[in-house]
Amino acid sequence: MCGRYAASRRPEDLAGIFEVEKWEPEETLDPDYNVAPTKEVYAVLDRPLKDAQSPKPVRQLRRLKWGLVPSWAKTPEGGARMINARAETVHEKPSYRRAFAARRCIVPADGYYEWVTGSAERDLEVEGKKKRPRKQPYFVLPADGSVFAMAGLYEFWRDRTLPDDHPQAWWVTCSVITTEAETSPLAVAPADGPYALADIHPRMPLMLTPDRWDAWLDPARTDVDGLRELLAPPPAGLMRAYPVSTAVSSVRNNGPELLKELEGPEEGTLF
Repeated sequence: MCGRYAASRRPEDLAGIFEVEKWEPEETLDPDYNVAPTKEVYAVLDRPLKDAQSPKPVRQLRRLKWGLVPSWAKTPEGGARMINARAETVHEKPSYRRAFAARRCIVPADGYYEWVTGSAERDLEVEGKKKRPRKQPYFVLPADGSVFAMAGLYEFWRDRTLPDDHPQAWWVTCSVITTEAETSPLAVAPADGPYALADIHPRMPLMLTPDRWDAWLDPARTDVDGLRELLAPPPAGLMRAYPVSTAVSSVRNNGPELLKELEGPEEGTLF
């Protein structure tokens, strides 16, 4: 899954990486090293500009709220639960299928966090002990330091309780697509494991390699079967993972220190 990630790149850098044609400086977000659901995040999308005379899509860098709210939802409360869409079923689920066909985006990140439960803690659970499992967080990122381009969907939701000219009358929300975690060896793995992403968690965000960006963002592509081909996992061996401080487990903590690589899992969180 993807429940937390880091995003520290500046908008002008993202604009260069993704060949963005339009972004508003007033929409700049501060670097965020602990992005959590319901926060505003950057997303890259191709869409005609509002009130533009030309229907030609323009590549934009936009601020969206993480947690998709379908256009037909009566309230936005369910958005916090819809942060991820499964690649295997995204084309058929009522909450995602319309967005999958017409409103796709890329959610750029430095990498994402995932937690594993230490073996000692799992043993306590098996023995029936009621001690809460303590999980070791890992940071997963491209081994070459490039942007982690997560496949995403976005949607518009109208708050009917507000007048048309209210700045919060429209919500623009997004979800990250996930797929089965790789079982092949990591490009760079901790000395004592985990050795594959599947050792950390059975799911992972679907990373799009640059050769798929244009096709994924193109709103003219609506063929479901063709779009599903773009959801194939990236080539194996592109990722690395390393343990980080359990401080990231609290959304109150935020800063570059959360990305510091530890020599090994913290005490009590042995892999």
